[in-house]
Amino acid sequence: MLRPGDTAPDFSLPDSAGQARSLESLLSPDGLVLFFYPGDFTPVCTREACMIRDLRPELETRGRAVVGVSPDDSDTHRRFRERYALEYPLLSDPEKRVISLYGAAGPFGLVRRTTYLIGPDRKILDAARADLRLGPHARLLRRLQP
Repeated sequence: MLRPGDTAPDFSLPDSAGQARSLESLLSPDGLVLFFYPGDFTPVCTREACMIRDLRPELETRGRAVVGVSPDDSDTHRRFRERYALEYPLLSDPEKRVISLYGAAGPFGLVRRTTYLIGPDRKILDAARADLRLGPHARLLRRLQP
């Protein structure tokens, strides 16, 4: 897992429309909330995505963009976004290359639920990891609200 002060690795991954998105293109002037999750349409991941959806307006008021990454393909992300009215980008990393770069790869090919706050200079400002619990992620996001 990356730690505060580390530089976030740049990447390019397709979004739900198949468009390549890089870290540089996603960073807002006040930073980015980048979260990694195991998969679309699973119970805990759906709760997490909807929790972030509900907090997104306050995060964006503070200038923080939001982006999710999982191994699911772009079409699955598109359906997941539509079903749950997720207005933030979801990126596909089926080879788990970026997931690994960010320390979110777990044992047996699983993805560890990990959330980062990244500053506009690509420095990690804060992070949370909890595989089955959303509380640490929610606390991190609520600290970022106005």
